[in-house]
Amino acid sequence: MAAVTHRFVEANGLRMHLAEAGKGPTVVMCHGFPESWYSWRHQLVALAEAGFHAVAPDMRGYGETEQPDAIDQYTLLHLVGDMVGLLDVLEAPTATIVGHDWGAPVAWHSALFRPDRFTSVVGLSGPYAPRGRRRPSTAMPVTDSAVFYQQYFQEPGVAEVELERDPAMSMRRILVGLSGDAPPDATAEGVAMVPRSGGFLDLTNDPGELPEWLTEEDVAAYTEQFAKSGFRGGLNWYRNIDRNWELTSAFAGAQVTVPALFIVGERDLVTRFHRMPQVIANQRSYVPQLQETVMLRGCGHWTQQERPAEVNAALIEFCTSLRG
Repeated sequence: MAAVTHRFVEANGLRMHLAEAGKGPTVVMCHGFPESWYSWRHQLVALAEAGFHAVAPDMRGYGETEQPDAIDQYTLLHLVGDMVGLLDVLEAPTATIVGHDWGAPVAWHSALFRPDRFTSVVGLSGPYAPRGRRRPSTAMPVTDSAVFYQQYFQEPGVAEVELERDPAMSMRRILVGLSGDAPPDATAEGVAMVPRSGGFLDLTNDPGELPEWLTEEDVAAYTEQFAKSGFRGGLNWYRNIDRNWELTSAFAGAQVTVPALFIVGERDLVTRFHRMPQVIANQRSYVPQLQETVMLRGCGHWTQQERPAEVNAALIEFCTSLRG
């Protein structure tokens, strides 16, 4: 079995921790919230054994990677810049970039901004969503009794206090609560609304026994990370949603032109958010070289962790096809 190694590099002026395995064409994997390189534990070895150099960094603000203080240091331009800088450190002229959850916009925009470096792209859970006409915060649902979870994350310190009170329980509830093993939900909008009198974790329940895809060792790995780093770095990504919209105005209407693959869970709440079903259905209009949309039956939000064998097979098939 291919060995996973760890090291620190300086990329884009940032001290970055990364896990890697194998040799061959480079595949960079970007995790989302609240995760780390560890969310790609099943893919690192599989890609390495298929003949690829698999690389999974702790993204900016996460794990052992540096966490800048200023909120405005977490824009998409910074995050894409980190990935370009990482390729330079790896001495990789080009790469396939893969992203899950918040890592998906990083992957899509890496391919959008720098198709010369990121010559193919895979999005998991998050489809490529073209820039809208409205400032994102103005489109977030709000009621007298609740606010959209991304709005709840905006005020610095609020979500941090809640999630850091008991990192182990926070991770258990988030990982299970957004998975395909969670109880059926009436609507994504309802589940994503945080009560004004409560917090984000009120949207989930104490799961008790863990599902088969998630072990106590997995929860402990995430818990150890967030107990050290806190949740602030990851939450700051959300606090740049409007700023990202402003900074990407020059790319309004632009297409992602490189070969692409999209993988999503059938029970992923993202598939039911406002506009998302339409975005997914029309994705080839924005990504003309989209090869396939893989729908994982019964799978929730944590695609590559809940269905590692199926995700590995799809990734390897896609990456292998690009070798020509």
